[in-house]
Amino acid sequence: MSTPHTPAEAWKTLMDGNRRFVGSSSSHPNQDAARRTSLMSTQHPFVMIFGCSDSRLAAEIIFDLGLGDAFVVRTAGHVIDNTALGSLEYGVEYLGVPLIVVLGHDSCGAVTATKAAVETGSMPAGFIRDLVERITPSVLTSLRKDKDSGIGEMVEEHVKQTAARLVENSPIIAGAVARQKTAVVGLTYRLNDGSADLVYSNGHIGL
Repeated sequence: MSTPHTPAEAWKTLMDGNRRFVGSSSSHPNQDAARRTSLMSTQHPFVMIFGCSDSRLAAEIIFDLGLGDAFVVRTAGHVIDNTALGSLEYGVEYLGVPLIVVLGHDSCGAVTATKAAVETGSMPAGFIRDLVERITPSVLTSLRKDKDSGIGEMVEEHVKQTAARLVENSPIIAGAVARQKTAVVGLTYRLNDGSADLVYSNGHIGL
């Protein structure tokens, strides 16, 4: 698999991989000893995936990728903090990655916990509270749009808000998007069939 260099090439490669995964025809590229050796002193990932930490959301498997293909950052509920944002900025600034993906999924536990906190007014203990506080604006926005919003709608809203916030909060990412060097997309993953659906896009991905 040749390394994509533009946002549109990266997008096509990523979604081709997801289609293979959905169709049970994964090719498991870039996973041999030669690839491992070639990466000893350098890396040129074509996509950064900022996803939820959920064990069912293994990015390299979902998109049929191999070693050196994806620069992956994960937090519960893909909640942005300074270290996550700094990691993504590193990928843009030093690795020249042409595509940033925010990856959410249905039945997200972090969003479910936030929905419960909003409904009951009871916040969870420990640092889980911090996660819930950061996801709350997305849940409230979803409820304002539709008071009967379910977890699926809330997850989609949270993916959109997270993706937009990456560009709003980071001059490095915003500059790369403006120069058409990088695109930011938001995807929601369906656990039942393994497909990833586009819900947000900022940049030129060839659609």
